[in-house]
Amino acid sequence: MTTFSQIAPQLEGQAIELPSWAFGNSGTRFKVFGTPGTPRSIEEKIADAATVNRFTGLAPKVALHIPWDKTDDYAALRAYAAEQGVALGTVNSNTFQDDDYKFGALTHIDKKVRQKAIDHHFECIDVMDATGSRDLKIWLAEGSNYPGQADLRGRQDRLHESLSAIYDRIGEEQRLVLEYKFFEPAFYHTDVPDWGTSYAQVSALGERATVCLDTGHHAPGTNIEFIVMQLLRLGKLGSFDFNSRFYADDDLIVGSADPFQLFRIIFEVIRGGGYGPDSDVAFMLDQCHNVEDKIPGQIRSVLNVQEMTARALLVDRDALSAAQEAGDVLGAHEIFNDAFYTDVRADLAAWREERGLPASPMKAYAASGYQQQIEESRVGGTQLSWT
Repeated sequence: MTTFSQIAPQLEGQAIELPSWAFGNSGTRFKVFGTPGTPRSIEEKIADAATVNRFTGLAPKVALHIPWDKTDDYAALRAYAAEQGVALGTVNSNTFQDDDYKFGALTHIDKKVRQKAIDHHFECIDVMDATGSRDLKIWLAEGSNYPGQADLRGRQDRLHESLSAIYDRIGEEQRLVLEYKFFEPAFYHTDVPDWGTSYAQVSALGERATVCLDTGHHAPGTNIEFIVMQLLRLGKLGSFDFNSRFYADDDLIVGSADPFQLFRIIFEVIRGGGYGPDSDVAFMLDQCHNVEDKIPGQIRSVLNVQEMTARALLVDRDALSAAQEAGDVLGAHEIFNDAFYTDVRADLAAWREERGLPASPMKAYAASGYQQQIEESRVGGTQLSWT
């Protein structure tokens, strides 16, 4: 049986990028809820994200979203983030909140609209150059609602043409990461609905184009860890967007709905070489905190990922392989489950204290007074949200 002391060194350096938008107001498609202390500027978002990192040591980067996080001086924003103890990470584009994109952006039949969407991505690449960001992440809300409404193949051809123009613009040390989602807001067909379509598109671009896997963007019953395995096997898993769901893309705290699924996913990440200092796979949260406070919601999330990583590392790989090769079905299943059911919370608490971090980041944050401070000081102005 593998012990915690054996796997503890592998927990060093774990990094989970935080999304700037998680600290703004959010809600359902019916209502966005305002809460006291919500950031009114990108700087306040970064300060909150840095607070998560100070209490957990797990979140050294903040992902930006353009245009939500647009500013006049990205070099200054980069310096401000460094002062707060974090770096600026993935830059996320947005072609789903403009009237011109009603019938598509990168896939639109009108070349002028496509060029507008391409130019937006060129702007995002300029932001990457100024912030030192490596990844440009693209999620497209494009598709159709009715049979016959759109030329399905024509849209794929136009998507390739648009992505090629964007890919040709990224730097040698930068990557294009294409996300997928099987439905919503288009309900008959979505232009990038699954990992296969994303894989086909990025494979046609080049080595620096990869797939982003959002854990909430799959049909019910989908074996997500199988997809993780395939993308790692093919060398095309670029990044994760971690969240959790009960029905569709609920964007809840990662691991809250099905912790065993998170465990299984991370096991395949580790087994496939996607975790550790030699891996290029980026890990990021992509969640909304609609009824809970944002900062403790993010703290809870990164701790959930850390805990399941520790459990996945505890799987006795040699014993598991021996059982698999022997055809010992229940023996292999038991080895797998033994690691999942191992309670590592006390070990992780001691591990944190050894590194000068609070044993319980959730309790330490609650006692810090930071939440009360921002609620009292952030009065006036316009609270930020994803609308």
